[in-house]
Amino acid sequence: MDFKKPQFTKISDYIWEISKDYKKGMRVPARIIASKKILDQMDDHVYDQITNVATLPGIVNYAYCMPDGHSGYGFPIGGVAAMDTEEGVISPGGIGFDINCGMRLIRTNLTIDEVKPKLHELVDTLFRRIPAGVGGKSKMRLSPQEFKQVMEQGSKWCIEKGLGWEEDLERTEMKGSVENADSSKVSEKAIKRGLGQVGTLGSGNHYLEIQHVKEENIENSELAKKWGLFPDQVVIMFHCGSRGFGHQVASDYLDLFLDVMQSKYGITILDRELACAPFKSKEGQDYFSAMNCAVNMGFANRQTILHGVRETFANVFGKSAEELEMHQIYDICHNRASVEKHNVNGEMKELIVHRKGATAAFGPGREEIPALYREDGQPILIGGSMETGSWLLAGVDSAADTWFTTAHGSGRVMSRAQAKRTYKGEELQKDMEEKGIYIKAVSLKGLAEEAGGAYKKIDEVIESATSAGISKKVAKLIPIGNIKG
Repeated sequence: MDFKKPQFTKISDYIWEISKDYKKGMRVPARIIASKKILDQMDDHVYDQITNVATLPGIVNYAYCMPDGHSGYGFPIGGVAAMDTEEGVISPGGIGFDINCGMRLIRTNLTIDEVKPKLHELVDTLFRRIPAGVGGKSKMRLSPQEFKQVMEQGSKWCIEKGLGWEEDLERTEMKGSVENADSSKVSEKAIKRGLGQVGTLGSGNHYLEIQHVKEENIENSELAKKWGLFPDQVVIMFHCGSRGFGHQVASDYLDLFLDVMQSKYGITILDRELACAPFKSKEGQDYFSAMNCAVNMGFANRQTILHGVRETFANVFGKSAEELEMHQIYDICHNRASVEKHNVNGEMKELIVHRKGATAAFGPGREEIPALYREDGQPILIGGSMETGSWLLAGVDSAADTWFTTAHGSGRVMSRAQAKRTYKGEELQKDMEEKGIYIKAVSLKGLAEEAGGAYKKIDEVIESATSAGISKKVAKLIPIGNIKG
């Protein structure tokens, strides 16, 4: 159909609704969480995609787009939809190709004054220690059988191999190991792609960053202190996922779903990128199992990187990681589908919640939150651009309407091609160092793609998410050192 810009009904200053009368086949309205300024910044394709999502079988209440939303494959990035597990579908386009792309945050007892003299050494050593870039290969050589164990066990496999601390599991979403992961549902091609990728950062917007906690950027001093943050502290955050392995899993099942969707199940969709299958069908369950394997691989990937980060800091400072108090604060993903129970019109129902470029934001008391954080609400990590900083938030009860979901990052406002035309990697690298951010990148062209100006302003995204009542601020984290793939 020819695209026509929708009329928005203002639900609040930060919630905008598109009626289900807007497009033939919409089963529910679509809602965008954003300030008016951010809403106007979104590309028109976001509106087209989120209203296409609203046509999927079994969708409940609304199709949502978070304030960092921008156009993606099938769902917009920032797209959220919950389907009834009995009547609904599962769609790889609602999860993304980089399954379990996510964030991990590590604290230290080091201050900015202690780290600054060693910043270049730290970044240079991490750059050598953590493989990055499109062709970055793991220093580990896993057999197919070992990789299958990674797929089914996730971070638990790493801990058993000495690649981390037992407490890391208690500070990771789903304890770093999701159930219903069956390696027999994963293709040999996917396994071959994944063998050399555990412990690698990847490329694009993936990064490893050394960050500074400024006193004026602590918004909730009680939670910040409880979670181990203090003024002038140095912390480490990194962002990556299941890499080419997850991409292959998604590609395999997209092809399968396109074959069976209409011929076997009679499902017609407006966009082939939303290829799907009934969640309870054989194909739907096989994909769910394979997707969970990629979720576990993503957790194991970040766990292995954490081990390398701890070793690097220990070597540079001549102290053990334990002496440096390099405890994980949290690890959380933003590309997955999970079975959850939610209140739907006064009745608890089992739903398959798709979050693509969107982060779970469970409020206090929810069983999905590790016991360590359950009374506070789930820690949420929102990555900003390499120039602007990132955020630590907490889940809130008022996020129930969005299936306890919030944003995941800044969200692009400029294509990668346009960013490369607008920015020069060499100049950007120099400018950032003048601002106190030392950066190492595999590719200067890739660096240009990730310039801060290519993204929405992270503080405006966070303001939309918190003002809409889907998360609350804890602290902003300012970059001082960065590794880009």
